[in-house]
Amino acid sequence: MSEKRRDNKNRILRTGESQRKDGRYAYKYIDTFGKPQFVYSWKLVPTDKTPAGKRDDISLREKEKEIQKDLDDGIDPIGKKMTVCQLYAKQIRHRANVRLGTKQGRKQLMRILEEDKLGACSIENVKLSDAKEWALRMKDKGYSFKTINNHKRSLKAAFYTAIQDDYIRKNPFDFQLNTVLEDDTEPKVPLSSTQEASLLSFMQNDKTYQKYSDEVIILLGTGLRISELCGLTETDIDFEKKLINVDHQLLKHSEAGGYYIETPKTKSGTRQIPMSTKVCEAFKRVLKNRRQAMPVIIDGYSRFLFLNRDGKPKVAANYETMFRGLVKKYNKSHEEALPKVTTPHTLRHTFCTNLANAGMNPKALQYIMGHSNINMTLNYYAHATPDNAMAEMERLIA
Repeated sequence: MSEKRRDNKNRILRTGESQRKDGRYAYKYIDTFGKPQFVYSWKLVPTDKTPAGKRDDISLREKEKEIQKDLDDGIDPIGKKMTVCQLYAKQIRHRANVRLGTKQGRKQLMRILEEDKLGACSIENVKLSDAKEWALRMKDKGYSFKTINNHKRSLKAAFYTAIQDDYIRKNPFDFQLNTVLEDDTEPKVPLSSTQEASLLSFMQNDKTYQKYSDEVIILLGTGLRISELCGLTETDIDFEKKLINVDHQLLKHSEAGGYYIETPKTKSGTRQIPMSTKVCEAFKRVLKNRRQAMPVIIDGYSRFLFLNRDGKPKVAANYETMFRGLVKKYNKSHEEALPKVTTPHTLRHTFCTNLANAGMNPKALQYIMGHSNINMTLNYYAHATPDNAMAEMERLIA
């Protein structure tokens, strides 16, 4: 019978355990890939004392217990050691074919992780409380609730991948952000019919903003996204059938070399929007009054409808700047001010709300808006009450 191995305190060592000449303990095991791995500790059991001058750590036997649990559960002991930054970088590599806007958001999150202590943490050590503390730090740094929530969603997806890869067991980002931070996002408020009429009247009689009134009429009458409006060319307007063809959007970014064209995010974004007589007339005035266009061809598209003072196509930033000045000037001279956050998207929100309140078929409205999910459209419909339920019954059945 072979003699059992012992440490320098005459304690019997288990299979895989050994003690080096310097007194440090080692444990050898075979990982899930069949490769030998080692862990070390200055203590064999928790009650041992760490030698003077050495870094304190859990005992070898405690490490063995963790390793065995990981092996039993199929957890990869190497993968779980990767940092949060490394995990997110891996997630990005696996989904590389994304839009420029998504790439910019990814860059921002990676920069945040690199500058924050969370980024250097091993994913096995990130707890729910750590994820919540990260969110609080982001708030302290001035990031909005919406931005933090978007980044939290990205990290939740990355950690979910780690779970699927058997690196970890739980997802520390699986929580509702509003349980940690107050959602201070300004709610979307549509314009009332009175505000719509008042705004258009103000613009048509204002020397600075009257030249933008047709664009506002078109946005209020079609629900177009601002990047879709910017991308419209002469060939997209069918006056005979009274239809607007929407199959692309125009954007601008320095990293993309300036202007670039993107297709809609989903198939639902490609659609044909019917034009009212009022919208038709607005488009005709735009064409009639359009200044000389620069010979610009962007990804095969040319003859854009909406041009800046240099004869180049307008982009969302142009309209956002215009709206800030418009709202400020309007509110100075009107007792009933426009909503605090009034942007080009407010007009899309107003259009959808008006049609929902008028009782348009939800599926038809979903198509016009280009919503990929019917729930997005249904959120615009008024909440049911006994009174409006009775009114609807009488309208449809009586």
